[in-house]
Amino acid sequence: MSEFQQSVANGAQANPYVLKKTVVMVGMMGAGKTAVGRVLAQMLNVRFLDSDQEIEAAANMTVPEIFARDGEPFFRARETEVISRLLQDERCVLSTGGGAFLSAENRENISRNGVAVWLDADLELLWSRVRHRDTRPLLRTADPKATLTDLYTKRVPEYSKADLRVPCAPPVTLDQMAQRVASVLLTRADVLERRDA
Repeated sequence: MSEFQQSVANGAQANPYVLKKTVVMVGMMGAGKTAVGRVLAQMLNVRFLDSDQEIEAAANMTVPEIFARDGEPFFRARETEVISRLLQDERCVLSTGGGAFLSAENRENISRNGVAVWLDADLELLWSRVRHRDTRPLLRTADPKATLTDLYTKRVPEYSKADLRVPCAPPVTLDQMAQRVASVLLTRADVLERRDA
């Protein structure tokens, strides 16, 4: 056996999980999609991708800059293109922006090519996480908490259409949240299995 084959075999033994579909993290801004997604990807030994970061890299601009220059409809169109492309690549953990799952086209694409996991956080937890950040273009309003509340009210019914729901009840560490997500994913044999099961 070559060194490469040996390292692959050792990696397979070290990773107790077999991911069969891309895991797409959905939910409100501040729910932890990126932070939890990164830890989950490490746990499953797969790549982590973030649709917002992919859009920023392609545009060579930040999301707030894209919103300011081109508007939200332009951004949403690019978001749909990027998510579609990423779902065609290798199985991974993919974090999406808070508005991505509102698009019926994105929901259908995710359902067909992956599995949507809703990180369900309550409004007060979300507000505690986003209120001191100025990187959220949708919250650049006179009353950001009222704006967040309005977004939350409108978006939760859409997020509830996700394949799986994982509650974000604090206090939990990122590792605990990632383990919680993995436990929910293991209820779907078509998505995730343990090699030693």
